[in-house]
Amino acid sequence: MLDRASTFAEPIIVDLLKTRFVPVAIDQAYQRRQDDAEGDFYRRIAAQGPRDDFEDTTQGFYIATAGGDLLLYNNNRDPAKLRRLMTQKLAEFEASPAAGRAVEAISSDEADPRYNVEPPVGGLVLRVRAKVLGGYGPTDDPWRRIFQESVSRDNLWVTAAEHEALARGEVPEPLRRRIARFHLIDNTRGEPPMWEEGEIRSIELRLRDGRLEGSVHLETNRGDRGYEAELLGVVEVEGGWVVRLELVALGEFWGAGPFTGGAPEGRFPLAVTFEIADGTDVADRIPPQGSRGWLDGYLR
Repeated sequence: MLDRASTFAEPIIVDLLKTRFVPVAIDQAYQRRQDDAEGDFYRRIAAQGPRDDFEDTTQGFYIATAGGDLLLYNNNRDPAKLRRLMTQKLAEFEASPAAGRAVEAISSDEADPRYNVEPPVGGLVLRVRAKVLGGYGPTDDPWRRIFQESVSRDNLWVTAAEHEALARGEVPEPLRRRIARFHLIDNTRGEPPMWEEGEIRSIELRLRDGRLEGSVHLETNRGDRGYEAELLGVVEVEGGWVVRLELVALGEFWGAGPFTGGAPEGRFPLAVTFEIADGTDVADRIPPQGSRGWLDGYLR
């Protein structure tokens, strides 16, 4: 969220990325683990920088040649600094022999199936967004304000069998629990902890006459993090196919995870929305965060 609202909101940086670079956005937790040509290529680039331990995060901004030679590693979000570094490295590259050198494309024949997953055939993809609606104190810090105003984005995958059940007017138990465990979370300030099975105290979601209604209670054993909310939505079906599904969870969240610090004190209002993805956004094909490395566990 910080990058989107700061670094990549800078018009000059956006123009440079569109016209002078080949921009690539990845989840480095996938590429640093992938046992295929793409993973090898990424690790070759990252190994030239300071984050060369592939058992740990390698996140950051990288500029590299098409042949895999690292020109820049940076993990600072200051738009002015990154703009200056991009311009500098572009000039250095254009003056180097690498600028006119053709390189062979990496092979894509044997992609690591663990990290190259596709949405379920015959299923549904739902866009999921979350926003904290209040509870923050006033601030003059522009970075903190970005967190306070942020809207998160993830995807929910629905299997073909679950799609068929929804079209019949049923909400399968695995789908209810998947929504609760992996998507009724506060991921507005960073990577959140997902709920454990035992932390689902209750989840009800009924579908009757095209109307979704329910409630949820999620809470850790220590009680230091939780979410209690009501759910309301609509489903429309045409020819046995769900053509509209909109769902809103609205309630009170409390607590934070190791990477989602800075939450409002006490209980605060959190809304989570779901809507069918129509494929017009490239992000519609990104796997759900909760499926990272174990799609079968996410879909079970």
